[in-house]
Amino acid sequence: MNSDVDVIVIGGGISGLAAAFGLQKAGLRVELLEAAPRVGGAIGSKRREGLLYEMGPNSTLDTTPLVNELLGDIGLAGERMDANAAASIRYVVRGGAPIPLPTSAGAFLTTPAFTLGAKLRLLREWFIAPTPPGVEESIAAFVRRRLGNEFLDYAIDPFVAGIYAGDPEQISVAAAFPRLLALEQKYGGLIRGQILGARERRKNKEVAKNAAKTFSFRNGMQTLTDGVASKLARIECGARVQRVAREDDGAFRVEGEKDGAPFVRRARAVVVATPAHAAADIVRGLAPDAAEALAAIEYAPVAVVVAAFRRADVAHSCEGFGFLVPRKEQRRILGSLFSTSMFENRGPAGTVLLTTFAGGRRNPEIAALSDDAVAQVALAELAALVGAGTPMWTEVVRWPQAIPQYNLGHLERVARVVGAEERFPGLLFCANYKGGVSVSDCIKNGHLVAEALAPRLASGAH
Repeated sequence: MNSDVDVIVIGGGISGLAAAFGLQKAGLRVELLEAAPRVGGAIGSKRREGLLYEMGPNSTLDTTPLVNELLGDIGLAGERMDANAAASIRYVVRGGAPIPLPTSAGAFLTTPAFTLGAKLRLLREWFIAPTPPGVEESIAAFVRRRLGNEFLDYAIDPFVAGIYAGDPEQISVAAAFPRLLALEQKYGGLIRGQILGARERRKNKEVAKNAAKTFSFRNGMQTLTDGVASKLARIECGARVQRVAREDDGAFRVEGEKDGAPFVRRARAVVVATPAHAAADIVRGLAPDAAEALAAIEYAPVAVVVAAFRRADVAHSCEGFGFLVPRKEQRRILGSLFSTSMFENRGPAGTVLLTTFAGGRRNPEIAALSDDAVAQVALAELAALVGAGTPMWTEVVRWPQAIPQYNLGHLERVARVVGAEERFPGLLFCANYKGGVSVSDCIKNGHLVAEALAPRLASGAH
């Protein structure tokens, strides 16, 4: 087999970077092709007037030892910055005001975030039978059945909006929250699973998202993607891949365009690490069934409004992680992060930086407004919810296809993608529509791709 490299990785977001680094670490010749002028995907950090802010993910979770292993390999362990203790305080809006969510059983009993009726409703959860195997439920149906409407409205609905910018009536519990479903299936219920499964969780090196540490880096999340990229031998930015084909000798042919000129690369294997809609176009000629499944994965649009204020111009203390907004509150934003409270040294003393998210599946039309209009929506809501006055400056960042939706039927769609991997050994897919949407999930998925592919190529198998 004639090839330019062992593996071509298409897409330079954190998934593609992690996969490429793992493959290169295994001794393979790897080339990463990225359509944008820089790698990093949605991850990007900027500074303005002494304030550090993020264009995309603001932090990630330490859910797997693979994260710190990667940081050690690329020399960034010392740049990691854990969230402040105050970031453990998280708010949910109820009755038009942010209310701290309880962090202990005692606090739960006294919190005004949930009514006495909702708290008593939890007692029934122990006696509710699990879903029959093979029946797919939305996370809304699952929580409504097990915990009641109020927990759906004021806990799960804003939580789903915060992670997926999604609709809990459409998000599949099996696809998006598999550990939650596993608790019910294995132990018969969530409370029983929390109690009986404690010993098993202690043995597991991976940490549940609700217990994992939140972290970023001294100079922002872009430190991570820049750090991985700096260790890769071959990266080509501005290279837009259009098509992947299989040649008679088993090699993969990758065709694309850079600076208006066509290019062709050949490799023993290809990792497609682009968003689903782009992956669908790339593999349509080779794997039409997988392409159809990929094209069916919906994405939620999100507009991010970064706003800097003088401390004196915001009534709320803004000490904590931030707040989420339930749909039931009928506000026009999904939530806001207290960015200068989450991590040290994000801005000069006497300033407050709020990062607000609008749009999603709840209000997609807001994400399509002009920058000025989106900013005004966010500022009006911040004024009402945290008493924010006139900002020193604002910046709007748009993600028309921000987050893949793990909607009902998602596992079947992913199975069709996996089917293409089985039909075409050496072709693998690695992106946040598969295996989780967090940065840590993407690192883990990139590692797993490298772990699966490297031995096969080292043995000479195709």
